[in-house]
Amino acid sequence: MSSSLVVIVLIVYFIVPGLISFFTSRSGNGAESFFSGEKRSHWFVVAVGMIGATLSGISVISVPGMVRAVQFTYMQMVVGFFFGYLVVVSLLLPLYYKLNLTSIYGYLGKRFGVATHRTAALFFILSKSVGAAARLYVVVIVLQQFVFDAWQIPFTITMGSTLLIIFLYTCRGGIKTIVWTDFF
Repeated sequence: MSSSLVVIVLIVYFIVPGLISFFTSRSGNGAESFFSGEKRSHWFVVAVGMIGATLSGISVISVPGMVRAVQFTYMQMVVGFFFGYLVVVSLLLPLYYKLNLTSIYGYLGKRFGVATHRTAALFFILSKSVGAAARLYVVVIVLQQFVFDAWQIPFTITMGSTLLIIFLYTCRGGIKTIVWTDFF
């Protein structure tokens, strides 16, 4: 595949979230819309988005090699994910709706107090930040090596422009944009 075709695919791939951001930001204003999507996200879109959010460039790059190395023991993890999602959908989501919560951290705060809520939220933020940074770094390294090095574009430009695009479409539409781009 030529690097020009890859760039065209990337441009289209980043235009689509921009369009999603445009349409999702048109309805609703303020913090309630930005942070919780006014609690009007369709369950099917959220469910597919949950699965989409667990996939990343690292999954696409590493899973085939891992399956080859460990044979079908990888399938145990896939089956575990399936049952984990069933637990979330059947136990946690009804609890969230019943208590008018948006996450497990609200539940922890109500059940065990503010210190537990903040501690769990802090660990979540740290783990997700480190994980997201690592996944983004791997994807940008692959793009750099296979596309942008041929055009002699510096790595800092590749990383910076990727972060800027992600920031722009997320900042405009909030959680509704993230839900729909995860679905996409």
